[in-house]
Amino acid sequence: MVSEDRQNAKSNGGAVKQYPVRDFFRRPDKHAFTIAPDGRHLAFLALHVGRQNIFVQGIDAEGSPVGEPRPLTNETKRDVPDHAWKGNGQILFVKDFGGDENFHVLSVLIDGGEPRDLTPFDGVRASIVDELRDDDRHILIEMNRRDPQVFDVFRADVMTGELTQIAENPGNVTGWMTDHDGRLRVAIATDGVNNTLLYRDLETEPFRAILTTGFRETVAPLFFTFDNKQIYVMSNRGRDKTAIFEFDPQTAKEGTLLFEAAHVDVGGLRYSEHRRVLTAAFYIDDRIHRHFFDSKTRDIRADLERQLPDQEVAVVSNTRDESRAIVHATSDRSPGSVWIYDIERRRLARLADMAPWLDANDMVPMLPIHFAARDGLQINGYLTLPAGFELGQTFAEPLPLIVNPHGGPWARDMWGFNAEAQLLANRGYAVLQVNFRGSTGYGRAFWEASFGQWGRAMQNDIDDGVDWLVSQGIVDPARVGIYGVSYGGYATLAGIAFTPDRYAAAVDYVGVSNLFTLLESMPPYWEPIRDMMYEMIGNPQTEEGKRTLHDASPLFFVDKIVTPLLVAQGANDPRVKQAESDQIVNALRARGVEVKYLLKENEGHGFHNEENQFEFYEAMDAFFAEHIGGVSRT
Repeated sequence: MVSEDRQNAKSNGGAVKQYPVRDFFRRPDKHAFTIAPDGRHLAFLALHVGRQNIFVQGIDAEGSPVGEPRPLTNETKRDVPDHAWKGNGQILFVKDFGGDENFHVLSVLIDGGEPRDLTPFDGVRASIVDELRDDDRHILIEMNRRDPQVFDVFRADVMTGELTQIAENPGNVTGWMTDHDGRLRVAIATDGVNNTLLYRDLETEPFRAILTTGFRETVAPLFFTFDNKQIYVMSNRGRDKTAIFEFDPQTAKEGTLLFEAAHVDVGGLRYSEHRRVLTAAFYIDDRIHRHFFDSKTRDIRADLERQLPDQEVAVVSNTRDESRAIVHATSDRSPGSVWIYDIERRRLARLADMAPWLDANDMVPMLPIHFAARDGLQINGYLTLPAGFELGQTFAEPLPLIVNPHGGPWARDMWGFNAEAQLLANRGYAVLQVNFRGSTGYGRAFWEASFGQWGRAMQNDIDDGVDWLVSQGIVDPARVGIYGVSYGGYATLAGIAFTPDRYAAAVDYVGVSNLFTLLESMPPYWEPIRDMMYEMIGNPQTEEGKRTLHDASPLFFVDKIVTPLLVAQGANDPRVKQAESDQIVNALRARGVEVKYLLKENEGHGFHNEENQFEFYEAMDAFFAEHIGGVSRT
């Protein structure tokens, strides 16, 4: 039981340090470190001309940074989101414009000069298919310049910008894959509900269809075997949980089973490019777990976990000879630190702390939970409690709760540092994250249980999690709020429309209000999967589907909404268009219901610029404090 003194101390705000909102969402001083293939330079993101830009810095023979970091980019409107080395002398990065997600691929020399836009076309979305590790001059990219709905493949010269088309999309290909020599030999095509695996032995040959499955079955190619003859795949064909197999493209059959986890899907497979061996498979239940195929990788992992105990350790970048690596160590209570690791000497040297202004001792753990939904299905998730409270103890006074359903919806919450949850816990709220039915990683049946269940069983799973916490004496049912992004924003609106007495306050961030307009306004490059979306959400071309979509759209039940609402939206969002927020805001205002509406003209699907993030989270902090009674300190 939490002591009376502890309760009093907390109620007086004296027991837990209250951090400003901005401390949770400030950009690190330096982050996203990568190491050049020859190990002679680091690249990272840091503040320059008001935005996060790419910097480069030398490394000495001992692996220590030397000299002053030099900025390579001068972006002033939006942060550079990420970058990658191209050989030892160039860096690749992407950028979009105002959040429209029409990403361009650019390259910049580390010795200076203006970045080169490799895809300088208006309204075009591009991405990298293969960085061509052994070719310092070229990369393979895909872009939808010819047809907004589909992506052709080009070889791009990163020095001159010259583009050479090497594959034209026939209109139904949704993905491409190369072999270890950079030859384009695999493609995935769809007719909307069936997926076809296309294959060719040589790049000079036409692709041929070798396997067709319904979209409910997965035979997802990962990469070729090292002789370029077979393919490693993640497959759930004839089974519920995805496992990793060798796959023979000549017979189109799974061969050797490499790894499976009986209770969850396998998440992926890793290999050493330098040594050309498989290293590890991984899966995620409450936490990430690894199965090792290679003793050297197992020993390296053991050494890192010894030197960085009680943290989740990830190798994020390697030199080509794999003698040095960049390592990121994090936990549920800290965004962590970044290190350079001398693999042969087993020596770590710190490069940066991600948020030294946040004391991990003031943060709180992310606790795995499990409960039964009303139909008996086991639901997993995470609970974050304010400091001083522990799961399993008797609560002297139930806590206010913020429910935070994830986006996707075919995604999932995972264990780790979550700035939103830590902010809310710091304000005295419990935070519930539910991996409701449809969340990925729990098998095919669990995923399929979400089809046609927006606003129904998927929403029930969230409600059942709240009721479970109330039944445990953890949560005060009169002080429950809900906040979500994208599908989580939809679940927020569904919660206050379909169960209007459940929530005392709600925050919808780029959420869907009308399933008809969502499906009508999909980005053009989603068109090949339209029929699949109809099957998973609801088909507006049938009477039954129309009823399903109507009954699951919060907009049509706006007259039932009484919960105070804050809405945030980016004007350039290509996935959840501004109209989704405009509709619900205008309908509520027409009834005289006050709605706070934060609309940003320079943002898309979620706010990317730091100043907009600060404004949103400060507004959310004050909003929940006003309506649920937490502590607000922006």
